[in-house]
Amino acid sequence: MSCESNGTRRGVPAEERLNVFALVIYLPEPLGRFLDELRCELVPHDKPHAHVSVLPPRPLAVDWQVASDQVRSLTEAWSPFEIELTNIEVFPVTNVIYLELGAGAAELRRLHGAMNTRALEFHEPFAYHPHVTLAQELTSSDVTAAHALARRRWESYQGKRSFRAERAVFVQNTLHNMWVDLAEFGLGTVVVR
Repeated sequence: MSCESNGTRRGVPAEERLNVFALVIYLPEPLGRFLDELRCELVPHDKPHAHVSVLPPRPLAVDWQVASDQVRSLTEAWSPFEIELTNIEVFPVTNVIYLELGAGAAELRRLHGAMNTRALEFHEPFAYHPHVTLAQELTSSDVTAAHALARRRWESYQGKRSFRAERAVFVQNTLHNMWVDLAEFGLGTVVVR
Protein backbone atom coordinates (compact mmCIF):
# COMPACT_ATOMS: atom_id res chain seq x y z
CA MET A 1 0.00 0.00 0.00
CA SER A 2 1.48 3.37 -0.99
CA CYS A 3 -0.23 5.34 1.77
CA GLU A 4 -0.78 4.84 5.46
CA SER A 5 -4.05 3.33 6.64
CA ASN A 6 -6.00 5.55 9.03
CA GLY A 7 -6.82 2.55 11.20
CA THR A 8 -7.90 3.24 14.76
CA ARG A 9 -5.97 5.99 16.47
CA ARG A 10 -6.67 6.67 20.12
CA GLY A 11 -3.48 8.34 21.40
CA VAL A 12 -4.00 11.73 19.74
CA PRO A 13 -3.56 14.61 22.23
CA ALA A 14 -6.71 16.59 23.08
CA GLU A 15 -5.25 19.82 21.66
CA GLU A 16 -4.97 18.17 18.21
CA ARG A 17 -8.60 17.04 18.15
CA LEU A 18 -11.18 19.09 16.27
CA ASN A 19 -14.85 19.62 17.04
CA VAL A 20 -15.71 17.47 14.01
CA PHE A 21 -17.42 14.11 14.55
CA ALA A 22 -18.99 11.42 12.39
CA LEU A 23 -20.69 8.05 12.77
CA VAL A 24 -19.38 5.36 10.42
CA ILE A 25 -19.73 1.67 9.60
CA TYR A 26 -16.34 0.19 8.70
CA LEU A 27 -16.14 -2.36 5.89
CA PRO A 28 -14.81 -5.79 6.90
CA GLU A 29 -11.85 -7.62 5.39
CA PRO A 30 -11.02 -8.47 2.64
CA LEU A 31 -13.38 -5.92 1.03
CA GLY A 32 -12.19 -3.08 3.29
CA ARG A 33 -8.53 -3.78 2.58
CA PHE A 34 -9.15 -3.89 -1.18
CA LEU A 35 -10.93 -0.51 -1.08
CA ASP A 36 -8.21 1.02 1.14
CA GLU A 37 -5.58 -0.09 -1.37
CA LEU A 38 -7.65 1.27 -4.25
CA ARG A 39 -8.08 4.60 -2.47
CA CYS A 40 -4.32 4.77 -1.88
CA GLU A 41 -3.73 4.13 -5.56
CA LEU A 42 -6.14 6.93 -6.51
CA VAL A 43 -5.03 9.43 -3.84
CA PRO A 44 -1.57 8.45 -2.48
CA HIS A 45 -1.53 11.05 0.33
CA ASP A 46 -4.81 9.75 1.79
CA LYS A 47 -5.12 7.80 5.06
CA PRO A 48 -8.07 5.51 4.29
CA HIS A 49 -10.24 3.27 6.42
CA ALA A 50 -13.07 2.11 4.16
CA HIS A 51 -16.45 3.00 5.61
CA VAL A 52 -20.00 4.13 4.99
CA SER A 53 -20.94 7.30 6.88
CA VAL A 54 -24.20 7.16 8.80
CA LEU A 55 -23.61 10.75 9.95
CA PRO A 56 -21.19 12.72 7.76
CA PRO A 57 -18.73 15.02 9.57
CA ARG A 58 -20.32 17.65 11.81
CA PRO A 59 -19.53 19.88 14.77
CA LEU A 60 -21.21 19.20 18.11
CA ALA A 61 -22.68 21.80 20.48
CA VAL A 62 -22.47 19.30 23.37
CA ASP A 63 -19.80 17.03 24.85
CA TRP A 64 -19.18 14.07 22.55
CA GLN A 65 -20.24 11.65 25.30
CA VAL A 66 -23.74 13.20 25.36
CA ALA A 67 -23.98 12.63 21.61
CA SER A 68 -22.55 9.15 22.10
CA ASP A 69 -25.37 8.29 24.52
CA GLN A 70 -27.86 9.26 21.80
CA VAL A 71 -26.07 7.00 19.30
CA ARG A 72 -26.08 4.14 21.80
CA SER A 73 -29.82 4.36 22.46
CA LEU A 74 -30.61 4.31 18.73
CA THR A 75 -28.16 1.60 17.68
CA GLU A 76 -29.22 -0.78 20.46
CA ALA A 77 -32.72 -0.89 18.99
CA TRP A 78 -31.63 -1.01 15.31
CA SER A 79 -31.36 -4.43 13.67
CA PRO A 80 -28.23 -5.33 11.67
CA PHE A 81 -28.72 -5.22 7.89
CA GLU A 82 -26.94 -6.05 4.62
CA ILE A 83 -25.09 -3.41 2.58
CA GLU A 84 -24.29 -4.06 -1.09
CA LEU A 85 -21.70 -2.10 -3.09
CA THR A 86 -22.61 -1.66 -6.74
CA ASN A 87 -21.15 0.86 -9.23
CA ILE A 88 -18.33 3.40 -9.27
CA GLU A 89 -19.80 6.89 -9.72
CA VAL A 90 -18.75 10.56 -9.46
CA PHE A 91 -20.65 13.27 -7.57
CA PRO A 92 -21.09 16.10 -10.10
CA VAL A 93 -20.48 19.16 -7.90
CA THR A 94 -17.58 17.89 -5.77
CA ASN A 95 -15.97 15.39 -8.20
CA VAL A 96 -15.83 12.81 -5.39
CA ILE A 97 -15.40 9.28 -6.80
CA TYR A 98 -17.46 6.80 -4.83
CA LEU A 99 -19.05 3.36 -4.71
CA GLU A 100 -22.83 3.45 -4.97
CA LEU A 101 -24.89 1.29 -2.62
CA GLY A 102 -27.72 -1.03 -3.62
CA ALA A 103 -29.19 -3.07 -0.80
CA GLY A 104 -28.93 -1.26 2.53
CA ALA A 105 -29.08 2.29 1.09
CA ALA A 106 -32.71 2.80 2.16
CA GLU A 107 -31.95 1.42 5.64
CA LEU A 108 -28.96 3.79 5.95
CA ARG A 109 -31.20 6.73 4.99
CA ARG A 110 -33.66 5.75 7.75
CA LEU A 111 -30.82 5.36 10.26
CA HIS A 112 -29.37 8.73 9.25
CA GLY A 113 -32.79 10.36 9.66
CA ALA A 114 -33.19 8.87 13.13
CA MET A 115 -29.66 9.92 14.18
CA ASN A 116 -29.62 13.45 12.71
CA THR A 117 -31.63 14.90 15.63
CA ARG A 118 -31.10 16.52 19.03
CA ALA A 119 -27.38 16.48 20.01
CA LEU A 120 -26.35 15.10 16.60
CA GLU A 121 -28.47 17.39 14.42
CA PHE A 122 -26.64 19.23 11.66
CA HIS A 123 -27.78 20.95 8.48
CA GLU A 124 -25.56 19.21 5.94
CA PRO A 125 -24.38 21.06 2.81
CA PHE A 126 -25.51 18.17 0.57
CA ALA A 127 -28.46 15.79 0.84
CA TYR A 128 -27.45 12.54 2.57
CA HIS A 129 -26.40 9.96 -0.03
CA PRO A 130 -24.96 6.76 1.50
CA HIS A 131 -21.80 5.67 -0.32
CA VAL A 132 -18.16 4.62 0.08
CA THR A 133 -15.74 7.41 -0.86
CA LEU A 134 -12.80 6.30 -3.03
CA ALA A 135 -11.22 9.63 -4.02
CA GLN A 136 -11.81 13.28 -3.23
CA GLU A 137 -10.05 16.61 -3.57
CA LEU A 138 -8.74 15.66 -7.03
CA THR A 139 -8.05 18.30 -9.63
CA SER A 140 -10.68 18.44 -12.36
CA SER A 141 -8.15 17.13 -14.86
CA ASP A 142 -7.47 14.02 -12.71
CA VAL A 143 -11.07 12.94 -12.14
CA THR A 144 -11.69 11.22 -15.51
CA ALA A 145 -8.55 9.05 -15.35
CA ALA A 146 -9.07 8.21 -11.66
CA HIS A 147 -12.71 7.28 -12.31
CA ALA A 148 -11.69 4.96 -15.17
CA LEU A 149 -8.98 3.33 -13.04
CA ALA A 150 -11.40 2.82 -10.14
CA ARG A 151 -13.95 1.20 -12.46
CA ARG A 152 -11.32 -1.19 -13.89
CA ARG A 153 -10.11 -2.20 -10.42
CA TRP A 154 -13.67 -2.72 -9.15
CA GLU A 155 -14.61 -4.81 -12.20
CA SER A 156 -11.61 -7.07 -11.54
CA TYR A 157 -12.41 -7.54 -7.83
CA GLN A 158 -13.33 -11.20 -7.24
CA GLY A 159 -14.49 -10.99 -3.61
CA LYS A 160 -17.88 -10.53 -2.04
CA ARG A 161 -19.38 -7.09 -2.72
CA SER A 162 -21.69 -6.96 0.27
CA PHE A 163 -21.39 -7.14 4.04
CA ARG A 164 -23.53 -7.14 7.15
CA ALA A 165 -23.69 -3.83 9.03
CA GLU A 166 -23.49 -4.89 12.66
CA ARG A 167 -21.43 -2.13 14.32
CA ALA A 168 -21.19 1.64 14.10
CA VAL A 169 -18.23 3.71 15.32
CA PHE A 170 -18.34 7.30 16.59
CA VAL A 171 -15.20 9.08 15.34
CA GLN A 172 -13.48 12.47 15.76
CA ASN A 173 -11.21 14.30 13.32
CA THR A 174 -7.81 15.81 14.15
CA LEU A 175 -5.58 18.63 12.90
CA HIS A 176 -3.78 16.10 10.67
CA ASN A 177 -7.07 14.75 9.21
CA MET A 178 -6.72 11.47 11.09
CA TRP A 179 -9.94 10.09 12.50
CA VAL A 180 -9.93 8.80 16.08
CA ASP A 181 -12.32 6.02 17.10
CA LEU A 182 -14.13 7.18 20.25
CA ALA A 183 -16.83 4.56 20.81
CA GLU A 184 -18.20 1.47 19.07
CA PHE A 185 -21.84 0.37 19.15
CA GLY A 186 -23.43 -2.94 18.20
CA LEU A 187 -26.63 -2.77 16.20
CA GLY A 188 -29.51 -4.62 17.81
CA THR A 189 -27.74 -5.37 21.09
CA VAL A 190 -30.90 -4.81 23.17
CA VAL A 191 -34.13 -6.72 22.66
CA VAL A 192 -36.97 -4.30 21.87
CA ARG A 193 -40.28 -5.14 23.60
